[in-house]
Amino acid sequence: VQLVESGGGLVQAGGSLRLSCTASELSFDDEATGWFRQAPGKEREGVACIRSSDGSTNYTDSVKGRFTMSSDTAKNTVHLQMNSLKPEDTAVYYCAAPCYWTTNWWLWSDYWGKGTQVTVSS
Repeated sequence: VQLVESGGGLVQAGGSLRLSCTASELSFDDEATGWFRQAPGKEREGVACIRSSDGSTNYTDSVKGRFTMSSDTAKNTVHLQMNSLKPEDTAVYYCAAPCYWTTNWWLWSDYWGKGTQVTVSS
C-alpha cells in the first residue's frame, strides 16, 4: 500500500493550496483518511479526517472554517483544500490511513505518505 501526497508549495499568506492524496491497494471507501502536519521544531498535529463512506469530517480547531477535506471515491483520492493560509500553517503535510480522530491518531495508522511541503510566506 502506498499513499502519495501532492499539491504542496509556496504561497503568500491569505492564499490557497489544494493537497491531494492517492492510494494504491487501499480503498478510501473502506478507511477513514486523515492529514497531519509537522512544522520545524514543533510536534506533529492532526489536521483533518474524513470518512468517505458518509462524508463526515473532523478538523482541528486552528483550521476550522479555512480548510475543507473531501473525497473523490471514483479516483480513490482525498483532498485538503486550504484557504486563508497563515504562516503558522507552514509544515510538511502527511496523509495517513486509517484515521481515528483522537490525540496522536497517526501513531495508530497503518499507512503514511511521505509528505508534501507547504510554505506560507508573510
